[in-house]
Amino acid sequence: MDLLRFITAGSVDDGKSTLIGRLLYDTDSIKVDQLATIQKQSKNKGEGEIDLALFTDGLRAEREQGITIDVAYKYFNTEKRKFIIADAPGHIQYTRNMVTGASNSDLIIILIDARLGVIEQTRRHSIIASLLQIPHVVVTINKMDMVDFSEEVYNNIVIEYSKIAKQLNIKDVTFIPISALLGDNIVNPSENTPWYKGETLLHLLENINLSHDLNYTEPRFPVQYVIRPQTDELHDYRGYAGKVISGTYKKGDLVTVLPDGIDSIVEAVEINGEEVDEVFAPQSAVIRLKDDIDINRGDIIVNKANLPNVSQDIETTLCWMDSRPMVTGNKYLLQVQSKRVRCIIKEINYKLDVNTLEKIENVDQVGLNDVVHVTLKTASPVVFDSYNSLRANGGAILIDETAHTTVAGCMLQ
Repeated sequence: MDLLRFITAGSVDDGKSTLIGRLLYDTDSIKVDQLATIQKQSKNKGEGEIDLALFTDGLRAEREQGITIDVAYKYFNTEKRKFIIADAPGHIQYTRNMVTGASNSDLIIILIDARLGVIEQTRRHSIIASLLQIPHVVVTINKMDMVDFSEEVYNNIVIEYSKIAKQLNIKDVTFIPISALLGDNIVNPSENTPWYKGETLLHLLENINLSHDLNYTEPRFPVQYVIRPQTDELHDYRGYAGKVISGTYKKGDLVTVLPDGIDSIVEAVEINGEEVDEVFAPQSAVIRLKDDIDINRGDIIVNKANLPNVSQDIETTLCWMDSRPMVTGNKYLLQVQSKRVRCIIKEINYKLDVNTLEKIENVDQVGLNDVVHVTLKTASPVVFDSYNSLRANGGAILIDETAHTTVAGCMLQ
């Protein structure tokens, strides 16, 4: 079975954790002992029914306050597909947590409270989804039970959000009216919305096509490990292990090893120690080349006819995740795939207002949760693609050299 990674996002009390709890509960993905514990905690809170949000709100502060603070990951599967869910916080001050959870998601579920409609956080999360190029957006209009399952309320929200999607160039948007608390249109179609003719949420998640999201035309293979057994049986064996993040590789392909720019030919491709005809994204594999080349972890093997960018001057949009501000001249480590290089903040070009998309220039420093466009200068050449054209090789992180903490998520240009 293939794997779908998705994230839920929305404002405070829109029902994100309850929605995930409902999915887990209705697909029988909760262990008996865990269910008993949650039932007990629900009773302790004086609530008549089981509190589904407790399945994902794992921190004590989250349970006491009834909010989500950190990204919670949950795993479940059905007969058709495996799932990894990221439950993102709704508060403005936790925007960085939302960016972290969304960075490798295939799909985002944006919840909208049917009583409130499209609000500031809806726009903020939609803008982040657009910046991160999340392929699929599902807008669930939640708490329909509190507006008497009104078709008019639903249609008005669809019209309003469609304008935002057009402005942000979000192409694949699906709207579903739901009640996460009661289970309407989550797993089974709801009798309360006879006017809704679309899919249930689970049916959409099980059947959405992910193969179109993979890039098979631009081969990229970052080397993670060099295999040299140096045994009598495999005396001259040299293999390069890693994950095919895009494209395909097969015997006879003309390739270039970057950043040094050395050309070679693929001698063989292997999976699980066996030679195969070809390997393709997102498989983990071993590539062997005909030439004896000094290749190290972090180097990338690409198709000779389709080269990525190789530069020491890099433009990037980033979300700042550190409490300490970023200023021009600060030094960090830039990690792209398995390659780390030292870099300096050469220039802060502008700050992006995540509510209006306005570009604010003449920015002196960058604070927590700010989204900015900067120019980096690296100590050695970096191999990358534009995030907008090849998401798999356009993402990066900035790391504090002394604290070894991630301070920013980057979308390279």
